[in-house]
Amino acid sequence: AMEVITDHEWLRGEFITTVQKRGAAIIAARGKSSAASAANATIDHVKSFLHKTPEGQWFSAAVASDGSYGIDEGLMFSVPLVSDGQGNYSVVQGLSWSDFAKEKIQATLEELRTEKETVADLLR
Repeated sequence: AMEVITDHEWLRGEFITTVQKRGAAIIAARGKSSAASAANATIDHVKSFLHKTPEGQWFSAAVASDGSYGIDEGLMFSVPLVSDGQGNYSVVQGLSWSDFAKEKIQATLEELRTEKETVADLLR
């Protein structure tokens, strides 16, 4: 996105805030639940797993980490994936991230680690 959208301040600020508040924006615009939007996103997500990923493309989805990209093994985390169209997926290796992306990934990782620790007693 950074190559296509040249307003990096907007991308790092207003865009992220807008995405974070999209559920409330849908409710405000439609006067109804954002569940239909979430359901549509879920359908698109499942299709990404069921259909072969076109060559040179990938999609992002939360799966149990295999340790790639420094994510704790077994932690549910969104990573770049490709699907073989037979229900199998693999993590895309070797992608490089901007410092900004690394910062956001690290913040998310720390948040998930904290959440995992918070409920650890409930999982025993």
